[in-house]
Amino acid sequence: MNEPLTTLTPDARDPERFTDAEAAVARLEELYEQATSFLLEKFNDTLESKRATARFRAFYPEVRITVPSHIKGDNRMSFGHVPVPGTYTATLTRPDLFRNYLTQQLGLLMRNHGVPVQVGPSDTPMPVHFAVAAHPDVTVPQEGVLDFSLRDVFDVPDLASMNDDIVNGTAGPNPDGSGHLAPFTAQRVDYSLARLSHYTATAAEHFQNHVLFTNYQFYVDEFEDVARRMLADPHSGYSSFVAPGNQEIFDPQEQIPGLAKLPQMPTYHLKRPDGQGITLVNIGVGPSNAKTATDHIAVLRPHAWLMVGHCAGLRNSQSLGDFVLAHAYLREDHVLDDDLPVWVPIPALAEIQIALQEAVAEVTDLDGFELKRIMRTGTVATIDNRNWELRDQSGPVHRLSQSRAVALDMESATIAANGFRFRVPYGTLLCVSDKPLHGELKLPGMATEFYRSQVSNHLLIGIRAMEKLREMPLERIHSRKLRSFEETAFL
Repeated sequence: MNEPLTTLTPDARDPERFTDAEAAVARLEELYEQATSFLLEKFNDTLESKRATARFRAFYPEVRITVPSHIKGDNRMSFGHVPVPGTYTATLTRPDLFRNYLTQQLGLLMRNHGVPVQVGPSDTPMPVHFAVAAHPDVTVPQEGVLDFSLRDVFDVPDLASMNDDIVNGTAGPNPDGSGHLAPFTAQRVDYSLARLSHYTATAAEHFQNHVLFTNYQFYVDEFEDVARRMLADPHSGYSSFVAPGNQEIFDPQEQIPGLAKLPQMPTYHLKRPDGQGITLVNIGVGPSNAKTATDHIAVLRPHAWLMVGHCAGLRNSQSLGDFVLAHAYLREDHVLDDDLPVWVPIPALAEIQIALQEAVAEVTDLDGFELKRIMRTGTVATIDNRNWELRDQSGPVHRLSQSRAVALDMESATIAANGFRFRVPYGTLLCVSDKPLHGELKLPGMATEFYRSQVSNHLLIGIRAMEKLREMPLERIHSRKLRSFEETAFL
């Protein structure tokens, strides 16, 4: 019978208390670098020798805070404080990527509660897959390739640590009795960072704090044109443009080589040095893609995401090219039913709605009552059946009429509902591309000049709305409408 392998770990580091957020984040980075370097070194040694001499284990860094008093700090913000006295913890990954976010969140905690935070190793093992993820030249072999099982030598991803129990409000206390400080565990974040790279063909480092989703390739072409104009303007504040394959340009005249094979959700980034630029994700068609994209982008804690895509207009008074500003959502997408029941209302967020309406007015030079010529507000229905028109019309049409829906698509309610679930401010502005109930189907040659110009304006409106949101204080955008009774302190 084989003897169990001896477990080796990095040199132990005692937890340390900090009253300075930047110093605390610097220690988190040291601990993370120590853990990943240890695992990478042992992983390479094991692959080279092709034999297992020991079991190697490293741990995610952890931040911990103990709040002894019910005295409330600045509770004007919906985040940055814990609900009741107690001890709260969070395992963290990629503190280099989240440096600004962590510095802000830890700073608010210490200021609001007047106590230090403790930083040290956690007792959550770091899977070797995630430790080597930042090294594209290193490949983790599949099970069966080696003469021994990789999971006998290293820790592998654990689904028990990669769920959404915290954000779904179903997680109990941690094993040591502490509460949750962050909405995601370190393993859950690492999982999504890996998935983002796979689905979008761009690294997490390029994602900006304002995310646009679309379901139409035309918007991608327009986005690149806008990006090049922005880069040509020295006063725009934008510094570079990134296309799939992490192809980054700084010169607006520079060409971007096309990829031989685009990823499932091609993603583009108009960057600012402070991360306050704009990311555009072409999620394609369907609620499953919309959920997948938002499930993973949520771990980056963006400040807002908006859907700017095409929809079916449901009212006779609408024309192709008209805009629809969603004030409510009829959810028949079904992909989130287990995580967020359909009886949960998805409220409109005032700051987002105002930013979108003002952006439409600025780009179209219409305002007030005149805006009604090209824009309707109301309920957007999201359905999971692309060919819903071919079914018996009595059921779907009756429900659409009862809901007072003005438009129908396959992504908007999913994106909004996941924004609500993940506490990411959301909104929807759609462009009418067909009117199936009135015989105007999406067919070649039906696009009018008005429709084509409106589609061009549509992306500009989304960009302008994001710029308006960027100018708002963070506490205004992250509404209390998105927070439950007992929230994590981290945004």
